[in-house]
Amino acid sequence: VIIPAKTAGVIAMFASILVLLVLPWLDTSKVRSAKFRPTYFWLFWLFFIDTIILGYIGAKPAEGTFLLIGRLATAYYFLHLVIFMPLVGKYEKTKPLPDSISAAVTAGGPDAKEGS
Repeated sequence: VIIPAKTAGVIAMFASILVLLVLPWLDTSKVRSAKFRPTYFWLFWLFFIDTIILGYIGAKPAEGTFLLIGRLATAYYFLHLVIFMPLVGKYEKTKPLPDSISAAVTAGGPDAKEGS
């Protein structure tokens, strides 16, 4: 049992889904692409790994080490979405954006395709 009280477990279960509904308002960054947000880029991949861990742990019995890992992964899930996303979006120094989408491609930058 990841959360010992049944009521708290049910609340956490619904909160884990409901927090995804308010996700657009939790991301406070003016820059949407993680390509230009170096801190969020790494936090995104940590979140991705966390969701994989939660899926794996959810299929295991709630005992021993699985219980501890599940609690830590659940805590990070909520910390990432409710605390880290708004704070990183507000305080992160982003990389400079190109003037336009086509400017990065036509200038022959590192993302330009061969033969374009």
